[in-house]
Amino acid sequence: MSLFLIVALPFLGSVLPALLIRAGRNSAYLSTAAVTLLALVGLLLNAPAVMRGETVTARLDWLPGLGLNANFFLDGLGLLFAGLILGIGLLIIIYARFYLSREDPMGQFYSYLLLFQGAMVGIVLSDNVLLLLIFWELTSLSSFLLIGYWRHLPEGRQGARMALAVTGAGGLAMIAGMLLLGHVAGSYDLTAILDQREAIQASPLYLPALVLILLGCFTKSAQFPFHFWLPHAMAAPTPVSAYLHSATMVKAGLFLMARMWPVLSGTEAWFYLVGTTGLLTMLIGAVIALFKDDLKALLAFSTVSHLGLITMLLGFGTKAAAIGAVFHIINHATFKAALFMTAGIVDHAAHTRDIKRLGGLRKLMPTTFTLATVAALSMAGIPPLNGFLSKEMMLEEAAHTVWADYGWLVPTLATLAALFSAAYSFRYVAHVFLGPVRDDYPTEPHDPGAGMWMPPALLTLLVVLIGLFPMAMASTLVETAAGAVTGGQVQQVHLKLWHGMTPALVMSIIAIAGGVVLLGAHGWLDRVWNAMPRPEAKEIFDALVGAATRASRAVTDTLHDGSMTRYGAILLAFVLALTGYAWFSGTLAAPTRRTMEIAIIPLLGWIGVILATALVVIFHRNRLVTLVLIGVVGLVVSLAFTYLSAPDLALTQISVEVVTVVLMLLALNFLPRETPLESSPMRRMRDAALSIAAGLGVGGLIYALMVRDFAFPTISDYHLANSYSGGGGTNVVNVILVDFRGYDTFGEITVLGIAAIVIFAVTRAVLNSPVRAYLLNRKPSEPQSGDAHPMIMVVATRMMMPVALMVATYIFLRGHNLPGGGFIAGLIAAIALVMQYMASGFSWAAERLRFPYSALIGSGVLVAAATGIGSWLAGKPFLTSAFGYFHFPPLEKFELATAMLFDLGVFLAVVGAVLLALESLARFAWRPGIASEFPMDINPAREVEETTAEEAR
Repeated sequence: MSLFLIVALPFLGSVLPALLIRAGRNSAYLSTAAVTLLALVGLLLNAPAVMRGETVTARLDWLPGLGLNANFFLDGLGLLFAGLILGIGLLIIIYARFYLSREDPMGQFYSYLLLFQGAMVGIVLSDNVLLLLIFWELTSLSSFLLIGYWRHLPEGRQGARMALAVTGAGGLAMIAGMLLLGHVAGSYDLTAILDQREAIQASPLYLPALVLILLGCFTKSAQFPFHFWLPHAMAAPTPVSAYLHSATMVKAGLFLMARMWPVLSGTEAWFYLVGTTGLLTMLIGAVIALFKDDLKALLAFSTVSHLGLITMLLGFGTKAAAIGAVFHIINHATFKAALFMTAGIVDHAAHTRDIKRLGGLRKLMPTTFTLATVAALSMAGIPPLNGFLSKEMMLEEAAHTVWADYGWLVPTLATLAALFSAAYSFRYVAHVFLGPVRDDYPTEPHDPGAGMWMPPALLTLLVVLIGLFPMAMASTLVETAAGAVTGGQVQQVHLKLWHGMTPALVMSIIAIAGGVVLLGAHGWLDRVWNAMPRPEAKEIFDALVGAATRASRAVTDTLHDGSMTRYGAILLAFVLALTGYAWFSGTLAAPTRRTMEIAIIPLLGWIGVILATALVVIFHRNRLVTLVLIGVVGLVVSLAFTYLSAPDLALTQISVEVVTVVLMLLALNFLPRETPLESSPMRRMRDAALSIAAGLGVGGLIYALMVRDFAFPTISDYHLANSYSGGGGTNVVNVILVDFRGYDTFGEITVLGIAAIVIFAVTRAVLNSPVRAYLLNRKPSEPQSGDAHPMIMVVATRMMMPVALMVATYIFLRGHNLPGGGFIAGLIAAIALVMQYMASGFSWAAERLRFPYSALIGSGVLVAAATGIGSWLAGKPFLTSAFGYFHFPPLEKFELATAMLFDLGVFLAVVGAVLLALESLARFAWRPGIASEFPMDINPAREVEETTAEEAR
C-alpha cells in the first residue's frame, strides 16, 4: 500500500464516525476500527521490505521552489512508531467503545481520534521537515480537542488550553530550528539533511538550531521544566490518556530526537542538553509520582519519568544507548497503555480514582488485578518482564557515563530514579488491589466485560512474551529501528534476561529493594511531602499567563483604542522611521536609465491628479464631493494606463470605477451629507505631516527604482516568451491572470464572492434589527423628485443594454489574444444590469432577473475550480491551460482554450458579486409604496391608454 494512502486514511476516515453515528454507536465504532485496521494492514505490507534494510518512499513535488515536497519514507524507526500508533490505536478504539457512556458524543470522539492518528502517522513518515511541521501542529490542535473532549469539566478545558499553550509554543520554536537546519543542509528533505552531519555540526547555526528543535521536543514529550502540562491533560477520558500519553503524542518529541540523532548527537551540547534534561526529568517525575493519590496522576508522572529515561539514553549519544532507548519505547508503550486502561477500568467500576478510597480490589476485580499487577511489575523493572530488560540496558549505560568528570553522578541518580519508579509501581498494586475489602466504595466494584479488559490483556501478554522471549519477539524490530536511529547498521542486538552479575544488576537490586522500603514508609513520607513547601508548576504557569495577559492588555489598550487615525499614524510613523534608517544607512547606485521627455498632455494629467487628490483632502468632509473627486482620480489614472500602452489595466480601472461609484452612491444615500469634525487642529497637522512624508517617500522610492536597473532579472521576459507557446494567447496580461497566476485569480474571485456574501449577511442582520423601523420611517433630508424613474433614462439604458452585453461578449471572447477577458467583461455586463436597476428601480428589475446572485457566484467559482482540476486529469499542474486550433466550415480557423472556461468562471463570479452587493444595499432603500409595476413613472402612452379606458367606462 502506498505511504500516501496510509497517511491519508485516518484523515479521510475521520468523516465516517461523525456521519455514521446517526446509524448507531456500533456503526461509528466499527467504521473507525476498520479505517485504522486498513492503515495498519497497509503498513504491515511494507514491513518485510523494511526488515530487509530497504527504505520505502513516496514522493510528490508540491512546492519545490519553497522546498515543500509531500515526500514520505518508511524505515525501521518509522515502522516502529507507525506500528505503535496504529496498533495501540486499534486497541484504544475497541476500549473506548465500552468505556464511553451514552451521554458522550462517540462520533465526535472517534473523529477527533482519527484526526490525531493521521497527524501522528504523518509525523513519523514525513520525509520533509516543512511537511513534518504541518503534521506536528496538527497533533497539537487535535490533541486539544481530545483533551478537552469533556468540555463540561473546567479541568478538562484548562488542561486542553495548557497542553496547547505549552506544546504550541514549543512548536513555534521548532519551526525556527527546522528552518535553520534546512538552510544549513541546503534542503528541507529529511533524507538529505541526515546526510549532512559534518556540515551541520560545523555550522555556527548548529547550536541555535539544536536549542530551538529541542524546545519543541521537550515541550511535546513533557520534559522538565515543561512536564507540568501532562498531568493536567489527565482530565481527558481514559482512552485519550492511554493513547496520547503512552504511544503517541508524548512520543512525538522522542521520535524527533531519535530521527535527528544521526546529525545532531555526538557533541557536548547534545550530551549536556539532552542527557541532563532526561536525567532530571526521570528523577523528578518518579519522585512526584510516588506521592500522587490520583491513579491517572500517578501514571502521568510515571510517564514523565519514563520519557525522561528515554531522552537520557538518546542524550548519551552512544549506539548502545540508542538501542536501549528504542527497546524501552516498545516496552513503555505496552505496559503503560495497559496500566492506563486498567486505571480507567477501576475508575469506571468504582467511580473514583482516589487511591486512598480504594484498596482490596484484588478479590472484587481479579481480572483487572492480574493485568494491572503484571504491567506495574514490568514498569518497576521486575524480571522476567520486558520492563526489566530495557531498565537493565539503561542502568548499564548510566554506569559507564561520566558527567563533567563526575563518574558517580549519573549512575547514582539513575539508580535513585529507578528506586522511586519501583516504589510507585508497587504502590499502584498494593494500595489499589491488596489489603482488605472496604465497605465504603462509591459503588460496588466489579470486573468489566471483555470489551474493556481484552485490549489491556493483549498488551499485557506482549509484556510477558517480550520479557520471556525477547530475541524472538523484538530483536529484529529493535535492530532495524536502532539502525535507522544511528544512521547505519548496528551489531546484532542481544536481548536476554541474564547477563551475569553486572553493575546494572546490582543497581537494579538496590532499586527494587529500596522501592519496597519506600512503599513500607510511604505513610510518614507522604505526610512529610505534604508538609514541605514546594513550587507548584501549575501556579507558576497560571502566574506567567496572567502576567502576559495583563501586559498584552495594557499594550493593546494603549495602542488599540478604536481610533483608525491613531492606527494609521502609528503605522506610518513606524514605516517612515524604518525606511529613513534604511535610506540613510544604505547605499544607492548611480542612475542607469535616462528619463523621457515630458509631453504637455501627460503633464496636465499629472497636475489634474495632484489637484484632485488635494481637493479630496480639502473637501473630505463632504462625502458626495469626495466621491466625485475620487472618480476623477480613477478616470485620469485609466487615461494614464492608456497613454502608457496598458489597455487591459485601463479597461479594468474604468470598469471598476463605474461600479464602485454606483455602489458607493447607494451607500452614501444612508449617510449624512458631511462627516462630523472629529480631529483637533494639532492632530490634523500631525496627519498632514505624516501623509506628506509618506507620499514623498513612496514617490522618491518609485523614482529611484525607475531610473535604475533592477537587481534581479524580471519575470516579464519569461511571460513574454511563453505566453503563446505555453498559454495559447498573445495577450500576456490575460494569460498571466488565467494561466501563469491563475491560482491567484481563483483566490481573488473566491474572496470577491465571500465579500459580496458577507455584505448580504450583514445587510440581512441589520434589517432584522430595530434599524429596520428607522429605515422604514425615515424622512428624506432633501426634496425628492416626483419622477424617480425618468423615461429618458429608462429608454436610454434599455437601448444600451443589448449593446453593452454584446460589448461584454466581444471583450470576453477576444481577451486571450487582445485586451479584455472575463473580469472586464463581467464588470461591463454588471454595469449594463446595474443601469436597469438605476433606471427602473430595484423591485421592477429584480422581478425580471430571476436567477439568484449567490448561485451565480458559486457557479463561477465551481467552473473555475473544475477547469483547474481538469488539468490534474491530464497529469498537469492545477490550472495548466490546454489549447488548440479548429476549423468548422463556414467559419475561419479559430482557437479554443481551456482558459476560456476559467475566464467564464471569473465572469460569472464578478457579475454575481456586483449584483448581490447592489441588491443588499438596495434593501436599505426599500419603503412601502416606492415599488412600481411600471418601468417608468411618467409615460404619455400609458396616460393615453388610461384616458381611453376611462372614457370607455
